[in-house]
Amino acid sequence: MTTETMIQARGLTKQFTVKKSRVDAVTDLNLDVARGELVAFLGPNGAGKSTSLRMLTTLLPPTSGTATVAGFDTARQPAEVRRRIGYIGQGNSASHYQRVRDELLSQGAFYGMTRAATVKRADELIESLGLGPVAKRNVVALSGGQKRRLDIAMGLMHSPELLFLDEPSTGLDPQSRANLWQHILDLRRDRGTTIFVTTHYLEEADQFAERVLVMDHGRVIADDTAGALKTTLAGDVITLGFDSDTDAATAVSAVTDVAASAAERSDTTVTLTVNHGERVLPVVLRELEASGTRVAAVTLHQPTLDDVFLALTGRSLREEAGSTEPTEDPDQAREEEKVTA
Repeated sequence: MTTETMIQARGLTKQFTVKKSRVDAVTDLNLDVARGELVAFLGPNGAGKSTSLRMLTTLLPPTSGTATVAGFDTARQPAEVRRRIGYIGQGNSASHYQRVRDELLSQGAFYGMTRAATVKRADELIESLGLGPVAKRNVVALSGGQKRRLDIAMGLMHSPELLFLDEPSTGLDPQSRANLWQHILDLRRDRGTTIFVTTHYLEEADQFAERVLVMDHGRVIADDTAGALKTTLAGDVITLGFDSDTDAATAVSAVTDVAASAAERSDTTVTLTVNHGERVLPVVLRELEASGTRVAAVTLHQPTLDDVFLALTGRSLREEAGSTEPTEDPDQAREEEKVTA
């Protein structure tokens, strides 16, 4: 990975009008992504993630602010941006009455790939994404999951240097999700592809992304590695159970001193929030044993990215999945259609 910047946004803002009221979908997005990074964009539906991606991929003009993608200005040089990126959105983009394999061949031709390279790449993707049984079937006859896999294959056909994926795993079975991520990781390893992905599967971001951005109400509220976010914003939780209130009360001062963290007691339970709980827990148990305080039960909970969102907003990211992004007004919709065309 080099220090070359593949995505740069400054003050990127998008406002819609809904029922004559202004909706701030994205506000003052400042972003730098280096070549070769794998960045996950998290947040509930309606947070502004998809709107951000659509601005960065030239599909939606910003209300204000600027963005440079793959070295080109999204407003002044949209064609240059599109030649260098892949975009897998949430909707189905394939032609209904084209055969699956033919759709991929057409996509390769659109990007100027040679016939031999197009055929080879199409066959690779058909195999990787499990589209072999439906390769000769018309798109209209595919199931929702099969259409999703075809959309992903189309976005990957030209092996772009920068790949945007908007909820790519939605609607996929576990095996297809695993195959998709393996293909994404192979692209990055073999070609140095920069990956920018939104996902509501928190475990995907935790496992694969080296950097996580959290967006809420149109603003980025956190930007760091998953490990750093979990350590600094959530922390590991050690829960100690005791046979009596007296034992729990006795334990509070001892564990507070050794863990360098305030202990919270509720009846016979003592809770500690610490960094590196796997290291702190043995020390706590040794201290309690030395003091003659018997521990009846113990658990160690290591935080998830949902815990991070909860710490930042007071809400669970998983519970927020039911909301929707604002609908743009007709003028904005027509503007987007014109840009997409």
